Amino acid sequence: MPKIKLKWLDLKVVALGLCVGLLVACSPGGEQEILRLAGQTMGTSYRVVAIDSPSPAEELQAAIERSLDEVNGRFSNWDPESEVSILNEADSLQAISVSQEFVRLMQIANRVHQRSLGYFDVTLGPLIDLWGFGPSTDSGELEMLVPDPHLILETMQHVGQDRLLVLDEESSTIQKLNSEVSINLSAIAKGHAVDRLGDVLAEFGVKNSMIEIGGDLAARGHNQHERPWQIAIERPDAAGASVQKIVPLSDLAMATSGDYRNYFEQDQVRYSHIIDPQTGHPITHRTASVTVLAETAARADAWATALLALGRDRGLPIAEQHKLAVFFIDRARSNENLEFEVTASSAFRAIDAQDS
Repeated sequence: MPKIKLKWLDLKVVALGLCVGLLVACSPGGEQEILRLAGQTMGTSYRVVAIDSPSPAEELQAAIERSLDEVNGRFSNWDPESEVSILNEADSLQAISVSQEFVRLMQIANRVHQRSLGYFDVTLGPLIDLWGFGPSTDSGELEMLVPDPHLILETMQHVGQDRLLVLDEESSTIQKLNSEVSINLSAIAKGHAVDRLGDVLAEFGVKNSMIEIGGDLAARGHNQHERPWQIAIERPDAAGASVQKIVPLSDLAMATSGDYRNYFEQDQVRYSHIIDPQTGHPITHRTASVTVLAETAARADAWATALLALGRDRGLPIAEQHKLAVFFIDRARSNENLEFEVTASSAFRAIDAQDS
């Protein structure tokens, strides 16, 4: 059964945005003024909650919209005039100049790629397209079929972040070593946009805020009750939205990636949008959802995707090695009643215990 794909959200799951909104608004009253702003971006919604903002709402929202337009103008694969689209369309194997913002995002992407054993890969675009989850195949109720195995192997020749892309930080250039390679930053740019909005709010003097874009979020300072923000992790059940866990966040970002919203079925086999870069096929392990807490939303965003591709068994040792705060939700081995198993890294348990 094919599923409708959402722009920018093909690589991520919306992590119970409704519940996030309810949590920050659940208690009326209080002495602190609460400013709530919302809008549309990246094929999804954004929401900003600011406590005791010293700036007018109209000025703040205008600055937010400008910042989001700039992020889209650089990193959207659905905008043919964006910086990443122009780079992807270039046939040249010569180094191409990119913005400093592009360089900074690729620096994060390269670090996560190396530390995740290559499971975070921004060149997966051709495989994502081949399986029917990318911008070039985005046409609503598109019929999605399992690709021919030979075509998968051929497409994998154009995938490989570490061997097909050369980032020169000093000259701010990127060189493609294969003219067919393309870059898709959907699994990190949404988190980066959250970070950008955090900088905007700081420039306007906002010290306590919660920013959310399509499930990726950052919480700074405290909520209206002068406590850490209380943020929900969604139970990975495609049939409905419910809460698996509440996490206290202060001066931290959170991103969740799951395999249960965007998929198709063929011959009673379920094919997720999360592609294993080693096989060229969708993941097959039992991990349904991964939540990462980090200093920046871009880093949380990238690691959530990488660790979901890896799965809990391979991902948890990497999370412990790099002291990552990670919460895995796995389907139980006999999942007839939609039962789940949860596993938290040491760093996640330490953060979770702070509000107990």
